[in-house]
Amino acid sequence: MRRAYTLYFIFSILSFVGVEGAERGDDPKSDSFDITEMIMHHIGDTHEFQILTIPRKSKEDIKISLPLPIILWNSDGLHLFNSAKLYRQPVVESRNSHFKIYHEKIYETSSAGIININEQGEVTNVKPLDLSITKNVVTMFLAMFIILYLSISAARTYIKAQGPSVPQGAQKILEPIVLFVRDDIVRAQIDDKKSDFFTPFLLSLFFFIWVSNLIGIIPFFPGGANLSGNISFTFTLAIFAFLATNIFGSRHYWKEVLVAPGTPFYVKIFLVPIEIIGMFTKPFALMLRLFANITAGHIIILSITSIIFVLESIYASPLTILLSLIMYSLEFLVAILQAYIFTLLTALFIGLAVNTEH
Repeated sequence: MRRAYTLYFIFSILSFVGVEGAERGDDPKSDSFDITEMIMHHIGDTHEFQILTIPRKSKEDIKISLPLPIILWNSDGLHLFNSAKLYRQPVVESRNSHFKIYHEKIYETSSAGIININEQGEVTNVKPLDLSITKNVVTMFLAMFIILYLSISAARTYIKAQGPSVPQGAQKILEPIVLFVRDDIVRAQIDDKKSDFFTPFLLSLFFFIWVSNLIGIIPFFPGGANLSGNISFTFTLAIFAFLATNIFGSRHYWKEVLVAPGTPFYVKIFLVPIEIIGMFTKPFALMLRLFANITAGHIIILSITSIIFVLESIYASPLTILLSLIMYSLEFLVAILQAYIFTLLTALFIGLAVNTEH
C-alpha cells in the first residue's frame, strides 16, 4: 500500500488527482480509498483552490491550498471571512451567526456546529445566500483574463500595422481561429446581412468555452476546475443562446412558431405546442451536451487512475498510466470540439430565427 501511495503522488503531477487527490474529512490512518468521494470532490465546486496534496500513511496528509473569500448573506446581514476558517475550525462565528461547511455547502448552525439530517438524508439546516468566490468562479475570471489579454494584444498589433501585415504574436493564434468561426460557423448559418451582428457574441462564446475547457484539463494549479462540467455554467450559456435566438427572431420566425401558416387547423393544434416546446428544448440540449461530455471525460480519467489504489499493486500502474494519458490526450480534442459544437448549434438556431424568409 505504501508503494501505491508513492506512485500515486508521482502520477498526481500528470493527472487530475494531483489537484483533488484527497477528500477532506477522510481518516488519515485509514487504508480504504473511496473512489466515489474522490471523483465527486474533483468534479464539484469548492471554496478553496487546492494546489497539492502529499499523502502520508501514518500521519495526516499535507495539503497546500489557496483559501478563497467567503461572502454570505442572512438575516444578520453580510458576512465576510476567509474560507480557511471553514476548513480548519469546527464552526465559524460571524455577527451572532454560526456557519459550518458540509459537503462543500455552507449551513447555519448553533454554536455547537450541529448539522441536522432528516430520515431522507437531507440537511435541514438553513442555508445562507452564498455569493462566495469559489474555485469555478476563479477559473471563470482566469479564462476571461486570458481571452482579454490575447484579444487586446492582437488588436494593438493591428493598430500599429495600420493595414494588412504578417501576423505577429497573439495574431498568429487568434486570426485563423477567428476567421474559421466567422466564415465556417457564423456566415455558414446566418444570412450575410445579419451574420456580422452576431459574430462578436458567437466568437466570445467559442473562446470562453474553449479556454475554460483547456484550463480544466491542466493537472496543476491554477487548472483542474470542472467549470464546463458545472450545470450552472452551461445553464447560463444556454440562457444567452436562448435570448439571442428569440429576442432577435424575425416576424417570419414567430409566425412559424405561433401560427404555423399553411397547415390545417387540426394539425396546428399539435404543431404549435411542439414548436413552443422546441424553443426551450434546443437550449436545454445545449446545456446537457456540454455538461455531460466534459464531466464524463473527468470521471473516466479519474476512474482509470484510481485502479492503482483499488488493486493496491504497483504492477497495475503502467497500463493505468498509459490509458489515463490516452484519455487525457482525447480531452484536448474534446475541449475544442465541444466549444465548436455549442457555437455551431447556437449559430444554427439563431440562423433559423433571423434568416430572411425564402
